[in-house]
Amino acid sequence: MNILDQLACHARQRVAAAKAILPMAGIRREALAMAKGDFPFERALSGDDLAFICECKRASPSKGMIAPEFPYLDIAQAYEAAGADAISVLTEPKWFLGSDSYLREIAGRVSVPCLRKDFTVDEYMLYEAKLLGASAALLICAILDRARLKDYIQVCDGLGLSALVEVHDAAEAEMALEAGARIVGVNNRNLKDFTVDAGNSQRLRAIIPAEVLFVSESGVKDAGDVRIARDIGADAVLVGEALMRSRDKRAKLAELRGGA
Repeated sequence: MNILDQLACHARQRVAAAKAILPMAGIRREALAMAKGDFPFERALSGDDLAFICECKRASPSKGMIAPEFPYLDIAQAYEAAGADAISVLTEPKWFLGSDSYLREIAGRVSVPCLRKDFTVDEYMLYEAKLLGASAALLICAILDRARLKDYIQVCDGLGLSALVEVHDAAEAEMALEAGARIVGVNNRNLKDFTVDAGNSQRLRAIIPAEVLFVSESGVKDAGDVRIARDIGADAVLVGEALMRSRDKRAKLAELRGGA
């Protein structure tokens, strides 16, 4: 199995363990009992300026340990103070060393919307995202079929969650649009082998209609990369490693904003 297959397989194991503690009917009931909200993640990405989704990420399969010290609440608050439009929080525990508790605590502390960054393989994980305080959930086309993707977007709509639908090629982009995606994220990193192609967003931009929010993900390292995203008409960039490796996250985000 490639890396993405392993991530999806482990996610299924995590869901099975969670269902043994709180069955689907129970978590669905709890999530639907919460206030639906007004899709703040989408609103945050809908302004005139390029939006920045700043990521809290401790490790990755391709880079290994990125942040041995991980004061995640301090990091998230620094992002907010620096003007982040949204915060992405990794909850995948095995390869990214994420945790549901990181998301729960961050979402409870900051006022900007949070994205649950995980490998959604079951609608159960969408109800989890809602209970953890997320405003958005990641749906990756490469691990979902068309019917399931459409169903999961509808589940998100019913919960008041935004669905960030991630694609890597033209076929996946068409799949996302057919399923009704309102936010499409083009990942410049191939999750099957973790190679990065900075031109991927540029190639796929023409496929995504103007009314669909467009997010360029991965490979954003400096103001020059941000300028490229702006020039192709991206609505937002998702920045992870460049910020996580910076000692002064406020200064790094200010530097990146200079490219916008």
